[in-house]
Amino acid sequence: MNNSVGNTGRVLWAGLRALLVLTLVCGVLYPLAVTGVARLAFPGKADGSPIRDGDGRVVGSELIGQTYDLPLKDGQKTPEPDLRWFQPRPSNGLGTNSVNTQYEIILSGATNRSGDNADLITWVTDAKAAVVADNSTAGHPVKPSDVPADAVTSSGSGLDPHISPEYAELQVRRVAERNHLPVDRVEKLVAGHTEDRLLGFVGEPRVNVLKLNIALRSLVAAAG
Repeated sequence: MNNSVGNTGRVLWAGLRALLVLTLVCGVLYPLAVTGVARLAFPGKADGSPIRDGDGRVVGSELIGQTYDLPLKDGQKTPEPDLRWFQPRPSNGLGTNSVNTQYEIILSGATNRSGDNADLITWVTDAKAAVVADNSTAGHPVKPSDVPADAVTSSGSGLDPHISPEYAELQVRRVAERNHLPVDRVEKLVAGHTEDRLLGFVGEPRVNVLKLNIALRSLVAAAG
């Protein structure tokens, strides 16, 4: 009887020691070591790839998109886009079943609707009409065929911070007009913030909207 109790006690104590050691190694020392190496080798990425404005303030992450909307008016449920700025791709999955709205990073996801879904077709059609209306300027109307896919659909996560160069170029005249800037200056701004394919062949050319709008703010300030 005593031997049985003693053996049980030794087994439990051995298990507890193993638990404590593994908790210390795997739960404390290993994460600290990995974090330390990451911060030494990739300080920006380890801290969430922050983006700073001209004053050195962190204004976001280059991995997460942001919205550029006007303040809500009385009785308004959905804010209108602030058309002085380059707009990102839709962030709400264009549907009520999306788990992400307005680039909230707690959850992410898309509609998971098929391409022939009637609701999705309606959402995309309405979004395309809005893009055409918002970006048409005097003497330069935007045609529905000019609207690229990323202008009317969200990414798989709903958090994509990039737009295609085609969508950025589509917005140039509207942004220039709203900020009283020469069109060619805004076009150069887009060209300077267009990132090429990774290693020349991975992915697609893209424009980080937050970085572009920070540069636009500086350009507007300099012109004023």
